[in-house]
Amino acid sequence: MQIGMIGLGRMGGNMVRRLLDAGHEVVAYDLDAAQVREAAAAGAKPAESLDRLVGTLAAPRAVWVMVPHGDPTRRTIDALLPLLEENDILVDGGNSRYLDSIEAGERAAARGVHFLDAGVSGGVWGLAEGYCIMVGGPGPAVDRLSSIWEALAPPDGFAHVGPGGAGHFVKMVHNAIEYGMLEAVGEGFACLQRSDFDLDLTQVADLWQHGSVIRSWLIELLVRAFREEGQGLERIAGYIDDSGTGRWTIEYAVEKGLPLPAITDAVYARFASRAEDPFAARVIAALRNQFGGHAVRSEGDT
Repeated sequence: MQIGMIGLGRMGGNMVRRLLDAGHEVVAYDLDAAQVREAAAAGAKPAESLDRLVGTLAAPRAVWVMVPHGDPTRRTIDALLPLLEENDILVDGGNSRYLDSIEAGERAAARGVHFLDAGVSGGVWGLAEGYCIMVGGPGPAVDRLSSIWEALAPPDGFAHVGPGGAGHFVKMVHNAIEYGMLEAVGEGFACLQRSDFDLDLTQVADLWQHGSVIRSWLIELLVRAFREEGQGLERIAGYIDDSGTGRWTIEYAVEKGLPLPAITDAVYARFASRAEDPFAARVIAALRNQFGGHAVRSEGDT
């Protein structure tokens, strides 16, 4: 089918490639003209503006927004809605707050546009492995894009999880769990690194991938990071950003009276990393770079 993609960064650009490989026609737009040229070289139809992108798509249209959450997403949706027509589909695939997605869905519905909030996980590995996609919104609109989900997700890697806002809510909690898992891995390897045994951390991480209870993709990526960076991770500063999803999960938990000690501690550990430089933070920064392509700060840049 035909789809417009707005936002051609780390994930959006790779999603365009998966869609093209599956035989879909993609009309691509980004504020960065170089990104548009790169997508065009891969086979997408370039668009130099939102107007041109919408005008190139045949009705009923499908438009996917893949830009940073918050104001960039809000501004893009505000600019798109007057251009779209009744029965068009608008997908927000970024890490938007689920409350913002509920509001965006209501504004879209008032214009007869179907809004879908798609939580997307997979990072820079999604191009090769596929993306885990959790979608909220009206069922008929979700069904209309079935071939898009099939192209982007691996087998069993897509689900319609509920009404508007549910997709980004599930992704918010997914990211909060990720915070806690990363913190546990980082703290554990900090213990190993400080021991008196002169341990080979690469060896231990690789060992744990074979039959241990904690074997996981994160440990696999840590082996990769140690091999690329050295087991001291000296090049990587122990400064960890946060996307906001962990904070939102804690705020939701406070509102509901839910205790989230592990996730809350993991979020505060990220704040602490900006004042300190513990080895655990270097491990987490290295892992975020491995799975998501998130930028790392080099030692001396903090």
